[in-house]
Amino acid sequence: MNRALAANSFDSFVEAACRRFYAPKMGRPSLSPGRYFRLMLLGYFEGLGSERGMAWRAADSLAIRSFLGLELDEAAPDHSTISRTRRLIDVETHQRVFTWVLERLAKEGLLVGKTVGIDATTLEANAAMRSIVRRDTGASYEEFLKGLAKASGIKTPTREALARLDRRRKKKASNDDWTSPSDPDAKITKMKDGRTHLAHKAEHAVECRPVGGRLRRRSVPGGRDELQRLPLRPPGRRQRRRSLSGRLRAGLRALPVPARGPRPRSATRRASGTRAT
Repeated sequence: MNRALAANSFDSFVEAACRRFYAPKMGRPSLSPGRYFRLMLLGYFEGLGSERGMAWRAADSLAIRSFLGLELDEAAPDHSTISRTRRLIDVETHQRVFTWVLERLAKEGLLVGKTVGIDATTLEANAAMRSIVRRDTGASYEEFLKGLAKASGIKTPTREALARLDRRRKKKASNDDWTSPSDPDAKITKMKDGRTHLAHKAEHAVECRPVGGRLRRRSVPGGRDELQRLPLRPPGRRQRRRSLSGRLRAGLRALPVPARGPRPRSATRRASGTRAT
């Protein structure tokens, strides 16, 4: 991948895309855009969800240091530097760079995209449902209920009256009408345990391609055989159980069977025709 990025002038592209976020000359030398986005790619490749994990991985692995272009005597970027650089560059530039990388990888044949496996989960946001406001007026949930109560004829609604009015309503919280002022990206979601909370939906897409394969001989018209390559799939639980029981039966059949001799007589049994004294 690093060869593909170098062949397509990755560093020149990201420096041109991030030029407006960097001052010509001010303060200490900053983290270069090419090295920063390689660190972001490292986080996606190895499932690192924090800047501390990326910084530790860059300082620990020689292969990662080569990917980032670090010399042996050069210190890895600190996690605070990675965090400040991430906050400096906007989301649109991140999306533009990552889209460019995916396009170049597909052009080099490293990414096919025909079969993709998606793993999604719901993550609870650090925001409370009681803090949501209307998108159109900015009113809180309690202020909105008081307005509905006054419109229905209740001049001074109590908390019990507001609760009864809220229970009779349908589609109480819609993402089209409500938002969180502290976390606008969070959505009103029903969690797995049945609770309704502000949450994010995280998705990871992985390309599924078999490595190698197995061969099967099949007959074709004309009385000849040909080899057909099949995808390499791990055996299922039933197949593993059958293969294990088959090996056990084969091993038992291979054991020598002892010949049956005369049945030994018990030592406590008295011989016929003798009398105990």
